[in-house]
Amino acid sequence: MYKKQKRMQGSVAWQSPSNLAITKYWGKYGVQLPRNPSLSFTLSNAHTRTKMDYKTGQDKDAVNLKFYFEGKENEAFGKRVFLFLNSILDLAPWLRGLELSFASENSFPHSSGIASSASGMSAIALCVCSLGKLFDDRLNDTAYFYKLASNLSRLGSGSASRSVYPYMALWGETDLVHDSSNEHAIPYHDIDPVFKSFHDDILIVSRKEKSVSSTAGHALMDDNIYADKRYEQAEQRLDLLMAALRTGDIPQFGKIAEDEALTLHALMMCSNPSYILMEAESISLIKKIREIRQDTKLPIYFSLDAGPNIHLLYPDEIVDEVKQLEKDVFSQFCVDGLIIEDQVGSGPKPF
Repeated sequence: MYKKQKRMQGSVAWQSPSNLAITKYWGKYGVQLPRNPSLSFTLSNAHTRTKMDYKTGQDKDAVNLKFYFEGKENEAFGKRVFLFLNSILDLAPWLRGLELSFASENSFPHSSGIASSASGMSAIALCVCSLGKLFDDRLNDTAYFYKLASNLSRLGSGSASRSVYPYMALWGETDLVHDSSNEHAIPYHDIDPVFKSFHDDILIVSRKEKSVSSTAGHALMDDNIYADKRYEQAEQRLDLLMAALRTGDIPQFGKIAEDEALTLHALMMCSNPSYILMEAESISLIKKIREIRQDTKLPIYFSLDAGPNIHLLYPDEIVDEVKQLEKDVFSQFCVDGLIIEDQVGSGPKPF
């Protein structure tokens, strides 16, 4: 099945999006395996573009590389990518003995409430799989290609596993979906068309680096006394979310999105040691969104990742009203009035 070539040189390139989990995974075990399933929106405008140049190297067993981010060598992330690629050689043996050079850039700023590791690591994994087509005929099968890309992405960053599919993706084994898996995400198709054009605008209240990393936060779930009940709750909410997505029930969708976001941050607050990632402006925006929703009946909702910035979720049919609200109201809570506009997208693509 695996075809080894003696000398080779070339390049592959992928643009891969970030994603926003509506039902959150928080807590993992083994090698990047989730304690509970998560279901996410694939974003459109927030993406990473990565080009991978490759050639045969001198070391026949390892992978050697340089990593450039937005034109400058990034040794810290390059070391992370080096460790990642050398850890997946059993799954991607064609990488052995190669010298790689990555040139990567993001369409969004760092520390902006968008999962850059999801877009960045999935773009790298997709490049690896594209190169693999030269060696493994199975990768010419589209389903197998993206399944392996999701698996490799997971090993680099858990949430990255969901970025390789359009619109929505499910990661984590659940009895609710027969082909779900902890090792890779799957595309999730059973959704009303209204959610395929849903908006996700990120209200930037802070650009500071997080005081506690997501990796550390996941580890703290091991001793969290609420962990087991949380995993049960996540499964229950996933069931409710799937019903809302299928029927186009926006209010139910929004309630679950908000409840999941607040539960995520509540778990942080009751960890040991406890920590808080939300800022005062985060709370102010949450209150303002709920106040405006009650007064205007506009279907606007919020979510958060593991950080302070607010994701504003709403259907495409009210985009004009929301843009005016962002200008007149929400921007005053944001750093320099910064709001990053995004919406559900069609997934990664080569370039």
